[in-house]
Amino acid sequence: MSGLPVLPAHRLEVTAPERRWLVEGLWSSEAVGIIGGEPKCCKSFLALQLATAVASGQPCLGRFAVKQPGRVLLYAAEDALHVVRDRLEGLCTGQDLSLAELDLWVITAPRLRLDLHDDRQQLTETVEELKPTLLILDPFVRLHRVDENVSAAVAPLLDFLRGIQRRSDCAIAVVHHSRKGGAVRAGQALRGSSEFHAWGDSNLYLRRHGGEKLSLSVEHRAQPGQQGIPLRLASDGGHAALVIADDDASAEPTAPTPSDRQRVLSALRDYGRPMNRAEIRQHCRMRTETLGRLLKGLADDGVILRQGKRWRIPPPADTGMPLPFPFPENP
Repeated sequence: MSGLPVLPAHRLEVTAPERRWLVEGLWSSEAVGIIGGEPKCCKSFLALQLATAVASGQPCLGRFAVKQPGRVLLYAAEDALHVVRDRLEGLCTGQDLSLAELDLWVITAPRLRLDLHDDRQQLTETVEELKPTLLILDPFVRLHRVDENVSAAVAPLLDFLRGIQRRSDCAIAVVHHSRKGGAVRAGQALRGSSEFHAWGDSNLYLRRHGGEKLSLSVEHRAQPGQQGIPLRLASDGGHAALVIADDDASAEPTAPTPSDRQRVLSALRDYGRPMNRAEIRQHCRMRTETLGRLLKGLADDGVILRQGKRWRIPPPADTGMPLPFPFPENP
């Protein structure tokens, strides 16, 4: 037949249970996804520990078993190459591993831009030649010059990476920043377009809870996730590594998942200007009917104001500023 290739559903490939994970509970097999968090939350350390775990077959963070050890390809755009080596050497020392014996490769090019054709082609050829099990790109902001807030600009770059994953059967982890102080679900706090959150099959989110306390949340498209795994950055003989802090009774609990109402209010606060319904819906990723009901309820309670086709949080009551317009009956 002409047209697109098709198969009856019962003839689709079946994945054996032991092949469903790259790192059990942490990263799905051949998954693309984000390692996210605010600045200085040890995202790069987590990426390097994921790299050494897959390359060595040793459990990541000492707990998450590697089900498919193999070659790792890493691009660290923000750190000097000697810093990358020092960190990897430290991680290997802490696990009695030899860096020289790991199948871990580092892209040494001074620049890699996913929005440039030649750079995309070089990355594609490198992946095809080395055939890594895992590709790590750190961080996304150094891999382009597009506006991360514009879905139409971000989507083609993520689609390109998805294409590499499908052609090469490799997992891809991209380090990406979150907004500071975002009181929303971790994935929705990722900086820029909601495309980042939607793209990931497996996503890891780090948050700092004052001082040295960190927590890790794990999210999967088709598997149960985990919330609030306590971590700390431990140093032994000058070598640093993230460790699970199960014995840390003083670890602060992670914030509960915000309600839909809180997510809408947080979106309006974070955006910095009035938002229309489509912008709020994209930011909060909720159904139109649900959003309409929430907007009406918030307006009826006097919590938000409508300005034409846009919504905003009103000024504080103690400012004495009058309301600029009445609430509509049907937002």
